[in-house]
Amino acid sequence: MRTLLILVVLLLVAVIGAALWFRNVSMPAEVWHVDPGAVTPPAVQNFELRVGEAAPVFDVAPDVLAARIDAIATAERADMIGGALALGEMTYVARSRIMGFPDAISIRLVPVGAGTRMEVFSRARFGQSDLGVNAARVARWVAAARGQAGS
Repeated sequence: MRTLLILVVLLLVAVIGAALWFRNVSMPAEVWHVDPGAVTPPAVQNFELRVGEAAPVFDVAPDVLAARIDAIATAERADMIGGALALGEMTYVARSRIMGFPDAISIRLVPVGAGTRMEVFSRARFGQSDLGVNAARVARWVAAARGQAGS
């Protein structure tokens, strides 16, 4: 019984240590801030990439869409690590609630006529699969941006 207790305590310490490490691991902009349109899709299935015809188009100016995206990212506790709203190029880091696994979300806003195309590359830093987390995030952010008046 004592051995089992020791193993449980060691496992708990390891999980807490891993969570602290993942939550604090560096995500430098010079590595993670990229142009989604220039990305070669990774070989692993831990990303969502929407560019060109696959990218959503909104009936608002880039600056309006940038402000919407920033509000959505902030509401989901994502931090901007690269780019600028005024440039229409932003990269955010979002971390999972429990373990703090980091994902990088790079967005480029491209004017098209009177509207804006949102090119996005959302990917996990670690692992071979993200279990659909990045695809779900992109869908959620697009829907939230569309849900605001005038999109």
